[in-house]
Amino acid sequence: MIASGTLAAFALVALGMVLTPGPNMVYLISRSIAQGRMAGAISLMGVAMGFVFYMFAAAFGLTALLLAVPFAYDTIRWVGAAYLLYLAWNAVKPGARSLLQARTDLPIDGPGRLFAMGFLTNLLNPKIAVLYLSLLPQFIDPTQGYVLAQSITLGLTQIAVSITVNFLIVLAAGSVAAWFARRPTWLKVQRWLMASVLAGFAVRLAMERRPA
Repeated sequence: MIASGTLAAFALVALGMVLTPGPNMVYLISRSIAQGRMAGAISLMGVAMGFVFYMFAAAFGLTALLLAVPFAYDTIRWVGAAYLLYLAWNAVKPGARSLLQARTDLPIDGPGRLFAMGFLTNLLNPKIAVLYLSLLPQFIDPTQGYVLAQSITLGLTQIAVSITVNFLIVLAAGSVAAWFARRPTWLKVQRWLMASVLAGFAVRLAMERRPA
């Protein structure tokens, strides 16, 4: 099985991943501010289910099969880059609102739709398949046997880290939004910083080569 040191190292990598702003964080913050913590928590359950799907897909080789086809991989990569650029533009376009600026004009969604939107946001996140394909194999030792069990253990670790951090984000979204609301200059800085991060990841994703 997986050594404790290897598992701890993977957990640190997973922590760095979840702290990087992306579509999941964007959706959870927006929904938590617009509709409250309970809505954010339900959305997070949908996000978690998306991780479970990708975990089993990677463990059983479906993701590897997808990325083995250059056309499919490139389609996901370019669509993902375009989506990240779209999010970046929406953060800084004239009249744009910060993710941490509370909105009251959003429709109130029911639990089923909240869960489904969280699931789809994660499922359609173009980086998840790439991350699971490129990250997990680096921490799997075939000589230890039980490769499937190792894959699932690593996947569950990533999910646990991601859900914990995202749950804290859901709980703190309102407080953080209130802090920024009292400091409009920092709110503007946050929007440009978020846009820069998203644009940077879009460029990186577009230039990323298909794994050999």
